[in-house]
Amino acid sequence: MNRDEATTVIAQGLRGIAPEADLDEVRSDKPLQDELDLDSMDFLNLMVAIAESTGIEIPERDYPKVDTLDGLVAYLVDAS
Repeated sequence: MNRDEATTVIAQGLRGIAPEADLDEVRSDKPLQDELDLDSMDFLNLMVAIAESTGIEIPERDYPKVDTLDGLVAYLVDAS
């Protein structure tokens, strides 16, 4: 998976959680939860949606690594 594919997976996962979310407006180095006004359940649902679409499960211990868009994209690219 490359960066564009990872970004697409994230955008697709967000559609059901925060349909108004626009990744083009997200500061990629800031926490996603703050940038998209996601609560902890929304963030967990995003992790589940990513796992369902990619087969890449992100363990809770790695959540600090994926709290930004840059971090989440890099994690998905590295894990694929």
